Amino acid sequence: MITLDLLLATTGLLLALALRPWRALAGTTPPWPALAWWAVLPLLWSLDAITDMPLLQPLSGVCVLLLMLGWPLTVLMLVPVTVVIALLADVSALDALHRSVWLGLVPATLAMLLGAGVRRWLPKHLFVYILGRGFFATALAVAGAGWLAALLFGVPTTLSLADVLLARGLAASGDAFLTGMMVAICVAFRPQWLATYTDKLYLPRD
Repeated sequence: MITLDLLLATTGLLLALALRPWRALAGTTPPWPALAWWAVLPLLWSLDAITDMPLLQPLSGVCVLLLMLGWPLTVLMLVPVTVVIALLADVSALDALHRSVWLGLVPATLAMLLGAGVRRWLPKHLFVYILGRGFFATALAVAGAGWLAALLFGVPTTLSLADVLLARGLAASGDAFLTGMMVAICVAFRPQWLATYTDKLYLPRD
């Protein structure tokens, strides 16, 4: 399964580099809330290792970055997060990579695909963006990634699969609540902080 992690990480990184997301920054820096959230990700992703509580499921939080910065830049920003996890939680490089893939890359990619579906097939409305992309897409993407990782890689011997699946579903709902709340605040006060939002599309004047 290490091969799968390496394959997914390499493919995602190469695709992100090929899209050259730094061009969208136009010499500026990402919004400070995105940078602050990015700095917190290593702690969120390693809580179970730091506290030595296997049942404590780490929050993903990556969908906040996805909606603020877009998929390519989010993927590139996962690289330093992976390095910090290895140092912060004192885990192996392969464990840090595994966390980066299944808490970062996979849910971000799933959320991007679900968000594209929301944009394509649902009405172009402000609340559709907030609830569809901020809440429901996040919940499905994070839960789906967590469940898939548990089924593919198994769970700690001290835990049952059912317990882990339940815990990851609950963690995904927490992720969705946080992401939806932050998206709603940004839409109301700082829509320019969201790379995936535009008033022209979601708040038509006619």
